[in-house]
This record gives sequence, C-alpha cells and structure tokens, in this order.
Amino acid sequence: MSMAQSPEPLDVDRERTRTGMSKTALKQGFLDNLFYIQGRFREVATPHDLYMAAAYTTRDRILERWIKSAQRYKTNQSRTVCYLSAEFLPGPHLANNLVNLGIVETATEAAHELGLDFDAIIAEEAEPGLGNGGLGRLAACFMDSLSTLQIPSIGYGIRYEFGIFDQTIEDGWQVEKSDNWLRNGNPWEIPRPKIRFPVLYGGYTEQYRDHDGRSRTRWVPAQIIDGVAYDTPILGYGVGNVNLLRLWKAEASESFDFQAFNVGDYYGAVHAKIEAETISKVLYPNDEPEAGKELRLKQQFFFVSCSIQDMIRLQFNTVGPLDSFAEKFVIQLNDTHPSLAIAELMRLLMDEHDMDWDRAWDITHRVFCYTNHTLLPEALETWSVSLFERLLPRHLEIVYEINRHFLDEVRVHFLGDEDRVRRMSLIAEDGERRVRMANLAVVGSRAVNGVAALHSELVKTTLFKDFHDFWPDRFHNVTNGVTPRRFMVVANPRLSRLISETCGSDDWIRDLDRLRDLEAHAMDSGLHERWHEVKIAAKRDLAAWLKHRTGVLLDPEAIFDVQAKRIHEYKRQHLNLLHIIRCYQRLKQSPNQDMVPRAFIFGGKAAPGYFMAKLIIKLINAVAEVINNDPQINGFIRVVFMPDFNVKNGQHLYPAANLSEQISLAGKEASGTGNMKFSMNGALTIGTLDGANVEIREEVGKENFFLFGMSAEEVSQRQREGYHPWEHYAKDAELKSDIDLINSGLFSHGDTQLFRPLTDRLVNQDPFMVLADYRAYIACQDHVAEAYRDHRHWTRMSILNVARMGKFSSDRAIREYAEHIWRTEPHPIDL
Repeated sequence: MSMAQSPEPLDVDRERTRTGMSKTALKQGFLDNLFYIQGRFREVATPHDLYMAAAYTTRDRILERWIKSAQRYKTNQSRTVCYLSAEFLPGPHLANNLVNLGIVETATEAAHELGLDFDAIIAEEAEPGLGNGGLGRLAACFMDSLSTLQIPSIGYGIRYEFGIFDQTIEDGWQVEKSDNWLRNGNPWEIPRPKIRFPVLYGGYTEQYRDHDGRSRTRWVPAQIIDGVAYDTPILGYGVGNVNLLRLWKAEASESFDFQAFNVGDYYGAVHAKIEAETISKVLYPNDEPEAGKELRLKQQFFFVSCSIQDMIRLQFNTVGPLDSFAEKFVIQLNDTHPSLAIAELMRLLMDEHDMDWDRAWDITHRVFCYTNHTLLPEALETWSVSLFERLLPRHLEIVYEINRHFLDEVRVHFLGDEDRVRRMSLIAEDGERRVRMANLAVVGSRAVNGVAALHSELVKTTLFKDFHDFWPDRFHNVTNGVTPRRFMVVANPRLSRLISETCGSDDWIRDLDRLRDLEAHAMDSGLHERWHEVKIAAKRDLAAWLKHRTGVLLDPEAIFDVQAKRIHEYKRQHLNLLHIIRCYQRLKQSPNQDMVPRAFIFGGKAAPGYFMAKLIIKLINAVAEVINNDPQINGFIRVVFMPDFNVKNGQHLYPAANLSEQISLAGKEASGTGNMKFSMNGALTIGTLDGANVEIREEVGKENFFLFGMSAEEVSQRQREGYHPWEHYAKDAELKSDIDLINSGLFSHGDTQLFRPLTDRLVNQDPFMVLADYRAYIACQDHVAEAYRDHRHWTRMSILNVARMGKFSSDRAIREYAEHIWRTEPHPIDL
C-alpha cells in the first residue's frame, strides 16, 4: 500500500486521538478509524464507511468514561438500578452521543474541513429496532436520564436481530417488511462472549434430599440455551458517567451435532442452533397462533433468566454473600413482560444457592419494583397454565407456592370474602386456567407505580383496587417524561439554539425547569418573529421529506395537524378522520368559504394481527387519495400518512407540528409521551383529559390547551348507564353524513363494503365512544382554526407551551424514582 493511502498525518498528540475533544483530535481519530477499523481510504469509502468511522471515533471518547464509571461503581459497591424491559428504542446513537459529549459544533467543523457532509453521515445510521413504541422509547429515555443524573444502572433486554417491522404502504394498506437493522453491523455494541448463562426450558422437576437431609427440588430441563451479552454504553449529558445497556443474544450450547452430521442428518446437525437463535431473532412475534405465544413466553423468560444470573454474578464479584442482594440492586420491572424474574430469582436462590423459602422471599420482595403501563384489561398479560407448565415447570410450582402464601394472608385480612380471593389470585380459574402476570408483579414487588396522576389513581381505584385495599402504601405515581436531549436538542437544533440565546445559557438542557425563563419573553415581538421562522423552517424540511417519500406536497403556511402514535382504536385515529371528512364536506358544499388551510399528517404502525387498526390505515390513505386529488379543494386540505414512523423519522415530525392530536378516550391512555415531545417543540395540544394530558394542561395553562370530550368519570358513568352509539348517529346529521360518505364507496372506488367493518363497529358498538365525543371534537377543531388566524396569539401560546414543559423531562421522573422508590444516590464520575 502506498503512503498516499495511509491516514493523513495531522499535528496532534497521537495518544489523544482516541480521547481528545479538539477538532484536530477528532479529525485524526476519524481518519485512523476509517483506515484501521474500516480498512478504507477516502477515495473508496462508502457513505456507510464514513458513518462507521464517525461512530467509532465517538465511541472511543465514551469508552474511557465507561471504564472509569465501571471501576468507580465496583470500588464503591454502588447501589445499582437494573431496568428490565422487553423493549428499548434508543434511536440512532451518533447524534445523541455527540450532544451528550458536547462536541456537535466541533465535529461539524471537523467534518467540513475533511470535506465531509456531516448531515449525511448522521442520516446514514440505522434505527435500532429494539422496541415497539412508547414502552421502549420510555425505557431509552430513562437510561439517558439515569446516566445524566449519575445513578449507576444497567438496562437489561433482548438483542433482537430483526426489530419491529419496517412499514411500507401499498395500495393504501400497511405491508410489513423485515427490519434487519444489524445487517451492516452495530459499532456501538461490544460483544461479551465470556458473559453467558444457561437458560432452561421444559422437562420436569424431581424431589431429592441434600447432604443435610433437607427436601430440595431439581429441575431437569428438556432444552438448554445460552444467553450471550452484548453491551452498549449509555452516556449522560455533560457528565463523566456512562451506564450499561446489556442485551442478550440466544445461542445454542452446542452449535453443531457431529453425530447427526456423520449419519447424514445435515439439517439435524444444525437444528439446535437454528431453534436456539429463534428466541432472539425477532421482536414480538405475532402471538395469535400458539407458536407465537410460546416464543414470546420463551423470550421473556430468556432475558430475565440471563439478567438475574448476571446480577448474582456481579453480586459475588463486588459485594459478596447474597444476603445483601437487595441492598446492592433494585430491579425495576417495565410492565409485565419481565414479571417472570420474580419466580426466577426465587428458583435461583433456593435451588442453586441453598436458601429456604422465607429467606429467598424476603430478598425477592425487597428487590423488585413494578411499573404498570396500561389500563386495558386485554393488555394485562396472562399465560395458559398448560403452556406455562410445559415450558417452565419449576416456575409454575413456585408461582403456586407464592400464591398459596399470599392468599392465606388475603383470607385472614378479608375474612369470608372469597370473591376477593378469587380476583386477587395469581391464577385465573374462570374458563381456561391462566397465570396472571400483573398480579404476580404486584405481589412480588415492594412498590407499584402508574405513569401519570390520572392513570395511577385509576390503577388504585379500578385495575388493582383489591391490592390497593390490602397494601395502600405500596402504590405510587411517577409521571412519565422524555429526554430533552433527544427530542429537542437533536431533533430541533434551530429551536434549541433560539431557546439558549433567549434564556442566556443552555442550562435548560439538563434542568428543563429553566425553560421558565422563556416566559419573560412571551410577548416579545422579536422573539415571535424568530420563533415563527424556526417553525416554518421545520415545516419546510418536513414537507420536502414527505414529498420525497409519499409524493404529497404540503403548504408550510397551513396548520400542520399531526397524529403520530401506534394505530389503535382507543387512540381514535378514526375520530380525526371524521373531522377531516367534515372539513371536506364543508368545502364541497361551500367552495368559497374562508377556511384555514390544514395539512393532516398521520404516522404509526398497526400490530400485524390487528385487522381493525390496519383498516384505519387503509381509510386514512383512501381519504387522502380522494381529497388530495380533488381540484375543487384547491389545496385547502391535504392528508398524508408518514410511512414507517419511528424515533429517527419522528425527529422530522416533532419540530414541524403546529397541532398535536392526543384524542384517546379518557381513562384509556396510561400516560403518553408523544404528547410531551410535541409540546416541548412548540405544538399546541388538542386532547381529552386522558393520561398525562391532564398534567400537561395543568402546567401549560388551560387557555393554552384545546380541551374537548368526556372526563374519565363521565365515560364510566355513560358506560354504566348504557351507551348506545346508534343514537348519536341518528340524531347528528353531520355525523351521519360523514359515516354515510364512507359507506357510499367514495373512498373505496365504489366498494360499499370495504370499510363496513369499521363503520358498523362505530355505529353498533363503538367501544371507545368516538361518536359520543364527535360533536365536542368538531367544535374544538373549529376553535383551533380561529385561534390559528391570530398568528401573534398562537405564537405566544406556543412559547408558553415550551416554557412550561419542565415537569415532563425524564430527568424529573428518574429523580422521583430514585428518591421515593429506589432509594439510590448519585455517584459522580470526574471528567
């Protein structure tokens, strides 16, 4: 190789090229990594090579802090938060890590001097497909805040080879395509092949006597699979602390069966490897078929078993005896998916480490905490006893024993109340016997929390009322939050710079309450003009992005009315559609009316097996096709569906929104975090008193929030009295006209039956009371349009929304967990 192909020498101390923060050090580090890691020189480097070199250069600067953090935590025997989650949605790492290192401007200048397109390098990174939606995004926000607040922590999950599906739209329908996000490698992870643990499935249990004559249980499994660790550093903002995201990959204990190969069974020779790797192959298989249910249960046990075994290993390496396990660790269960960890810790303590039941239960009960994320009964996981017994026979015995001890306490406390005993049991006996994972999580945890004030209250009064009656002090509220680093600084750099200039510093990035400094400038016409320019620029960017991907052209001067979230009937995207159809009909009837132009933007994925949600996506695109191509409308209304909504694509959306649709039926959304992301970026909210909307409205002021619809109490009352959606359809002429227009075949090329399942469900069942809230929603949307005409007033409301969003930082949420639930302290790492 000629000298011309080697890294260009720069005037820099070579020892600092791995850790130095100067522009010169970054340039040399980039060239070194391009050459020595990617094996490329500039003339032949692909865009992916350039990204990988930038990622490794950034990672080099994180690793020094990571090693120092691990050393300090071990020396201090620091109490560690272990966050167990089946999902993590971190989003692309590069831009976020550059922000947290504080070197975005330096890296941009370095790239420019090297003749590189910095934005193109950032855009090259794939979305890590480790989550499905809000649950995984929240987990990632919490990991960011744990590091920023300098609290030692480990996030545990699964290294899914294929993430949540990539969504494409074909003929208006959602089509799922595999998301092989690891195909080009992942520069942020470090494989740990020596950190591996056996995970057992199936088989049977047997009783025996140990050397002291005590009765013991031995699990004789039918299958053993290894879990191998892959580590990703999670850097805090402006601090030296780096915490750990440890994800588990499934591997066969023996990859190749030579005996099978030698007798000609070539498939059988690798069958164990294929079967083992299936466990970490794909995020959330379709669990409609029995095979899908079995794989999901296997996945959940796989990652909790590896994680608990890893904690026990760390305990022995740092502290010593397991008696202090609950002092060293606190384990947070993110929803019910990791609930099996309770039974698995009991098994390991008793069967592998010789503890008796009482001692093991004392440790287990003190170490676990549980966050509930749903009020929908169908979303509370249960597993058939037959499946549970077949896959996890030892754990079923332990669950039965936990239940026996627990129900004995319940019977004593609530004398003669067998109905309550039946409701609180860990085993549902009505119909097919099933294991109730939420009940197991509540019984096995010392703290249970909801994720918004309304949600936590409903958890206590409805979902877990019996448990709250029994243990009132066990229940807490910690309202969710999101990280301003990802969703403001990375997603909206123009607005972030404007806020820092207006407030006189960028301290708000770590202390979001400092946004209150904006209030003093809320009437400043100069700020109004710049604020409007920032929003228009973001809208132009989004319009160009959507035009490229969908072919739909949006007017940046129109209201950007956005509903982006999972597609689900309870989130009521079809209520939004009815308003769009109402606007369309008004324009058709009065083409010359003075209507405020509006661009309706949808985004979100439907679960592969959820027919009604997929039909809603089809209707959105069908309505868009008709409206966008109707010359009489003259561009006053545009409708577009953003394909493949995820963290990366969402970063285009949040800065551009004028109006945020948070319109779920009151009492159904646990919290929501999209509502926070939009509001932080200056969008005003139209919403119900549901989830965190209640607290957002309290913070930003009712005059800066477009409220409509029934409260949770009114919803419950209507349901008790008997709800008849047909009456709303029959009595409201506009509502009837909107639904009839769908049924007419206008949006389905004359097919009057295509959308009948959706409209018939609305008129005859309407489980989420779309028709009951329709009239109030239409009136509120009219109010939105009038408010938008006064640009000065709208801009002032937008500024105040941002200024008052400090409460909704994930930093605040983690601080509350640390103080009130985990009882953990910060452990600063010196830079």
